[in-house]
Amino acid sequence: MILDFRKMHGLGNDFVIVDGRTGRPDLTRRTVARLSDRRWGIGCDQLIVLERPTDPAATVFMRIYNADGSEAGACGNATRCVAALVMAETGAQAVAVETISGLLPARDAGGGLIEVDMGPARLDWQDIPLARPMDTLHLPIRAGGLDDPVAVGMGNPHAVFIVDTAEAVDVAGIGAAVEHHPLYPEATNVQFVQVLDRARLRQRVWERGVGITRASGSGACAGAVGAMRRGLVDRRVRTRMDGGELTLHWRQTDGHVLMTGPWTAVFTGRVDLEQAGEG
Repeated sequence: MILDFRKMHGLGNDFVIVDGRTGRPDLTRRTVARLSDRRWGIGCDQLIVLERPTDPAATVFMRIYNADGSEAGACGNATRCVAALVMAETGAQAVAVETISGLLPARDAGGGLIEVDMGPARLDWQDIPLARPMDTLHLPIRAGGLDDPVAVGMGNPHAVFIVDTAEAVDVAGIGAAVEHHPLYPEATNVQFVQVLDRARLRQRVWERGVGITRASGSGACAGAVGAMRRGLVDRRVRTRMDGGELTLHWRQTDGHVLMTGPWTAVFTGRVDLEQAGEG
């Protein structure tokens, strides 16, 4: 089977996007992992399949696969890319992207930026989820000299470490150690957040099922909320990650997190799925 795809990225967090709205492709976990591999396949952090929405309020359904073939519930950077595609198709200035974790409204914010309503930050242990009841503001997790992370759910789970210097953190070593911590029954993304001032953060990202990524939309939301919950920053911040900057606003009225940032189209192509699944 020949599969057409688009390659896009948000701040270097890159995606292979497949349009399955007229017929969902048969993608096994092995095939997704192969396509995502940067040596054996196309190469991406996540593979995205567009499907027909099930929610009448949605414009499109976005299915998200991590580079290891596992399925993810949310991806803010991919949502901006998908929203840009659908806006170009329809001419609309606002769309709603459906995911397995809920509906993500998006709008054209001008200047090549798209704002996504990532929904409410989930702060209760069972909503993140964690393995047992506990204070999600202070987790009893220690790894590589870091401890006391904040737990935040953004349609996917996050552990947020507040660090002195983001550049000095062993992201790979600590991220891999914490990703499958027993407190996180579904594994977790791991965020390393340095507070620069009341309105600016520096953040590095370990993404479950992927590894180090240059950026993460849901991760930036979680990192900002973690720092806000600790009283370290105001409710609107700019977060600089390895791939660039996002603006986050944790809205006080309803607890929703608004994320604004750019998107980039890289190239289009075709791949033979039978060959991609070999090896």
